[in-house]
Amino acid sequence: MNISYNWLRDLIDDDLSAEQTAAALTRVGLAVEGVHPRGDDHVLDIDLTSNRPDCLSHLGVARELRVITGKAFPAEEQRREDALDDVDSVPFPALLAPDVVKIEAPDLCYRFTARIIRGVKIGPSPEWLVKRLEAVGERSINNVADITNYVMLELGQPMHAFDLDKLAEKRIVVRRARPGEMITTLDEVERTLDDSMLMICDAEKPVAVGGVMGGLDSSITEDTTNVLIEVAYFDRASIRKTSRTLGLSTEASYRFERGVDIENLQRASDRAADLIIRLAGGQMDEFIDVYPNRQSPNNVVSPDISSAVARLTGLQVSTDDCVRILGDLGISSEAHEGGGLQFTSPTWRHDIAIEEDLVEEVARHTGYEKIADELPPAYGAGEYQASEVRKKLLRQKLVDIGFDEAISYSFIDTKFDDQFEPIPGIVSQSVDNTFVTLRDSVIEGAVRMRPTLLPGLLDSIRFNLNHQRRDLKLFEIGRVFTAADVANELPAEREMFAIAISGGDVQQKHMEPSRPLDFYDAKGAVEAGLEAVGFPAAEFRASDVRHLRPGQSAGIYIDGGLVGYLGRLNEELSARYKFRAPVFLAEIDLESVLARNMANVFYRPLPKFPSIIRDVSFLVGRDTSFDDVRAAVIDQDADLCRNVGFVDVFEGKGVEADKRSLTVRLEYRRDDRTLTEEEVSATHTRILETLSSTFGIVPRA
Repeated sequence: MNISYNWLRDLIDDDLSAEQTAAALTRVGLAVEGVHPRGDDHVLDIDLTSNRPDCLSHLGVARELRVITGKAFPAEEQRREDALDDVDSVPFPALLAPDVVKIEAPDLCYRFTARIIRGVKIGPSPEWLVKRLEAVGERSINNVADITNYVMLELGQPMHAFDLDKLAEKRIVVRRARPGEMITTLDEVERTLDDSMLMICDAEKPVAVGGVMGGLDSSITEDTTNVLIEVAYFDRASIRKTSRTLGLSTEASYRFERGVDIENLQRASDRAADLIIRLAGGQMDEFIDVYPNRQSPNNVVSPDISSAVARLTGLQVSTDDCVRILGDLGISSEAHEGGGLQFTSPTWRHDIAIEEDLVEEVARHTGYEKIADELPPAYGAGEYQASEVRKKLLRQKLVDIGFDEAISYSFIDTKFDDQFEPIPGIVSQSVDNTFVTLRDSVIEGAVRMRPTLLPGLLDSIRFNLNHQRRDLKLFEIGRVFTAADVANELPAEREMFAIAISGGDVQQKHMEPSRPLDFYDAKGAVEAGLEAVGFPAAEFRASDVRHLRPGQSAGIYIDGGLVGYLGRLNEELSARYKFRAPVFLAEIDLESVLARNMANVFYRPLPKFPSIIRDVSFLVGRDTSFDDVRAAVIDQDADLCRNVGFVDVFEGKGVEADKRSLTVRLEYRRDDRTLTEEEVSATHTRILETLSSTFGIVPRA
């Protein structure tokens, strides 16, 4: 926001130089990024936060200086208001106002004023006005248009001037646009409207996009003699949406989006009318003010404002000083019947709603630099939530085995719709559209809130591959989003855990050559992660998964429930991402996993007596897995058999096409003595007989 130093001096006569003014404003939170000489003036470049639209004007900044310097506004301000008493101003009868101004969308237009000035002469602006506008970056157009811009920059209230004779029936109708309706705006661009947009219309057609830009057909030209000045207050959200939909941002929309002073409309209209009559001639005529629903100011009750300031900032400011500072800012106070004080915010301050806002105002003008460094009081010991401790263990385990953590955007492109199979229970089957769609995304095209972590991880894999990093092991813990079961409810969120690996397994400081990462590396990482959070006995069952390659995909089960998928990315998605090397993925419903009770951990003494190992090879069908064999052995409840391990699987020469050779390792041991050969043989034979009867398999010779 550009502020003219000379203009400020007209509003408040202080003794500060331009540089001192900049320093003073910065100290109270209005950061001045630079002071730039412009002829005999200086321009202050102020970086305003979005909650301070009241300072988008010279008057708003002057209010801050009034508190800083203790100076009052000069009598010139009062003289400007009294000047209108010498001009014939005809208030329009309230009963006839709807015949001239009618608001058909009161939810989008809260107040509308129209002032008619007849007999004006359009021409160039005087030199002082041109210089004022050019100093803050505005170009001169003509005297009437320049005056509307001048008053906006001075008082913060956007306004628009219409050629009254170009308005059909000389009427104003404030309504929503009709679908497909068109308007050519002042920038000579024809725009298509929709029914969410507020239009300023005459009796037949739109003549301005409400709060954004006027129309070309009703604009002021050299032939204009009768002018209608519009000063209004519009719904902030509506203006923001219209501006972004049309791709049209203006000084007016910038202010309306943040909020203007609804009680400042007549003052701004009076100021513009006074200047027009002085600089363009003419005679004041009707003034119409349609204000269907009067707005109430915000009231904030503070039991003890001085104590609140001390509690939140550590500053010691008396109640009288707090009331003085707030009063100078336009925030009035009175005793509250329940004790303490009730503060009423002025209509130009939309950001004063709670006691903390009052404290901030007092702290700003007392001096942030006076706030001492100290630790806040602690009323209890902090601790992690149970799930946070386990997620920390999960992260640490993955890092320990060579993974890097990725953090992806929570929104993805629509091209991923239906490309990835969700884990059961994540997506509700009772809604037609399972996706959560953003109305306005910060990244073009990325309008879906992610229902899976995998697109983000795959983007990270592709990014690294494009930068010549081939050996990748990534994981992510984050939330996914799906549509709620009930209409108008917030989207459902679920915390997930996913990994993606590709390339080779490089062992640093080892002589072994790199080997390609495969399915079992991904499976091992999943097992290590689940074991870290208390689930060492996950099951993996062959499954067909939409985004994974058939024959190299599995479901992940805990206590019989499906919690995720694991496998190799299928050919279609690999081609889309242009992956040449295999990519292996896993995704787990972490929230579901952490909601389960952790498996108990049992401790036993280290064995004192030796074990006896028996490796056995079986010729099994392709539908028989190691897990099946292992489960059958465990079901025997053989006390002597302490472990069933996988050794090898072989397919090829000497083995039938529908068979494979599976080698398992059986470990036998007692805790109190060394086993005899006869004891081991008896138990071993019984286990083999069970496997034979269960699966029809026998040991290979």
